[in-house]
Amino acid sequence: MDSRRRSSGRSSVVESIKGGFTLAGVRISKEELQRRITMPEYLRLAVREAIQTKDDTDTDTVKRYFDMAYAPGADIPQPPEAPIVVFINSKSGGRHGPQLKARLQELMGEEQVFDLSVVKPHEFVQYGLSCLEKFAALGDSCAKVTRERIRVVAAGGDGTVGWILGCLGELKKQGREPVPPTGIIPLGTGNDLSRSFGWGGSFPFNWKSATKSILDRVATGPINRLDSWNLLLSMPAGEKLETPHSLKPTEDASLDQELDIDGELPKKLSNYQGVYYNYFSIGMDAQVAYGFHHLRNEKPYLAQGPISNKLIYSGYSCTQGWFFTPCSSDPCLRGLNNILRLYVKKVSSSKWEQVPVPSSVRSIVTLNLPSYGGGRNPWGHLKPDYLEKRGFVEAHADDGYLEIFGLKQGWHASMVMVELISAKHIAQVSAIRFELRAGEWDEAYMQMDGEPWKQPINKEYSTFVEITRVPFQSLMVNGK
Repeated sequence: MDSRRRSSGRSSVVESIKGGFTLAGVRISKEELQRRITMPEYLRLAVREAIQTKDDTDTDTVKRYFDMAYAPGADIPQPPEAPIVVFINSKSGGRHGPQLKARLQELMGEEQVFDLSVVKPHEFVQYGLSCLEKFAALGDSCAKVTRERIRVVAAGGDGTVGWILGCLGELKKQGREPVPPTGIIPLGTGNDLSRSFGWGGSFPFNWKSATKSILDRVATGPINRLDSWNLLLSMPAGEKLETPHSLKPTEDASLDQELDIDGELPKKLSNYQGVYYNYFSIGMDAQVAYGFHHLRNEKPYLAQGPISNKLIYSGYSCTQGWFFTPCSSDPCLRGLNNILRLYVKKVSSSKWEQVPVPSSVRSIVTLNLPSYGGGRNPWGHLKPDYLEKRGFVEAHADDGYLEIFGLKQGWHASMVMVELISAKHIAQVSAIRFELRAGEWDEAYMQMDGEPWKQPINKEYSTFVEITRVPFQSLMVNGK
């Protein structure tokens, strides 16, 4: 194992050193890259103005820029080969965030680089892309081809990537295709989405030259597909819930009627809905994450980068009893089977069935990607005989299935995370329903793609979490 780790470390360093080169080993010309990815000036300015004014009914601005671009005697504008826009979370990546933003603006023009603290992804979708579509409606072939070819870069952690993918997914619902594929510049701590699609697990140390290489790969890389999962949380009304960014209140959502509910429902329900791309979990791992996030928000000076984040996280895991507190001494640490029922639709089955939750399990994770917790694969690389015996199929990010596994105490989780053993395999499924009912403890901890929250649970009425696959897939640029 040590030799494999050393080899992996050498490979990552070599790839980082190659950051200023294409896969063929030829240095990328800054001018050539700019020509290929930068939109014509009239489109850049019009898109920026549309986003600033936030008026998707304004056609006068589009007409004005159109007339300027196609004035008599002017050169006919040509679409770029691979237009790119970047969304950057400049607060991610420690001190590199602001520097990377400046470097990107230098390479492609400031109008195509959006700081997420100023311009939100949904604003680009609603106003920026609409602006290009209005040009195309006027007969502007340059704008039409630009809109069709455009690709997006998410510069941030997994949460930033998921936020952008969710906003781009609205284009599919609105019938405004094509949906731009997304590449990644990893600025977060875990960067599991980035790892899964060949963009690496950390920001390269030679970031100035590497930025050119990344943009080149975004422009030319092949497209992969990514499943996403809709989560519906239904709970008795009246309980206060501090929801994460990815979970929003909703009125028009209901549980699957094919699965009967055991017991009565309250007269009023509060429903929340969101989408995740990597994982959803319940239990001690989410409790540790919740405490860590609150500590980081209260004392941001403690978390100055990925390494310090991981050290603080590890220390916090110990203080929560994940490792040292006996299960019998604290009701909060007892197995999840005391408060939770699990129903699933298994592989090649359209019927709901209940799956027993092992009494030793203190965290349940539903995983979509082959990367979790900073590049680990807790599901493991399972042999064909075992897959056949358990009724599983080989896990992929676009196979339409989630892998459900359990973590016991912290020691078991640690062994899983260093990949000495696999996690406790529970099921592989196309849909999930968790039913939670309070017992000796009246709250649970949950997290979705790294966003944790404290979930109140009721003794009289159940709280439900139902997970189903989003009917369309996200498009990802493969960075390998």
